Amino acid sequence: MCGIMAYIGKEQAYPIVIEGLKKLEYRGYDSTGVAVMNGSLSVYKKKGKVSDLETFIGIQKKNGYIAMGHTRWATHGVANDVNAHPHLSKDHRLVMVHNGIIENYNELKSHLLSQDFTFESDTDSEVLLQHIEWYRSSFSLSLIEAVRRGLGDVRGSYAMVIMDTLDPEKIVVAKKDTPLAIGMCT
Repeated sequence: MCGIMAYIGKEQAYPIVIEGLKKLEYRGYDSTGVAVMNGSLSVYKKKGKVSDLETFIGIQKKNGYIAMGHTRWATHGVANDVNAHPHLSKDHRLVMVHNGIIENYNELKSHLLSQDFTFESDTDSEVLLQHIEWYRSSFSLSLIEAVRRGLGDVRGSYAMVIMDTLDPEKIVVAKKDTPLAIGMCT
């Protein structure tokens, strides 16, 4: 099982997400990554521990008030930088982290390949994201509706966070049979 964190608010998001990932790290994950939005999207992924990711990012751009992060146990694809989350959609508009197993990912992937989608990773998570992107782009749907329709085709379990770079003021979360906690500060 993977660990995911996301933050949207008035504080700098990167330090909050990184600290959350460090608290999950005791579980023995093999890769990690973050996505930060602030006018543009910055995605950083690295095989290894959260500290390896922090070293890799160094002084690169990480300011922003919305971010997501992920720590991964390899289930689909080997532990490497490419298979680490977050994943980007075909047009790099959507970015997602996912925890769970998509049991029918081969079936979904076959359909997407017939629609000229390509894949960078070997993960079921990227297949899920591209499936949502297919709905969004094929039917001109909002992100929320594309997620709803896309997840209707999925067999398996998931907790996920997804962002749209063209709507940077919100994140969309969904879950089925996998824990998901949401906290709010006022």
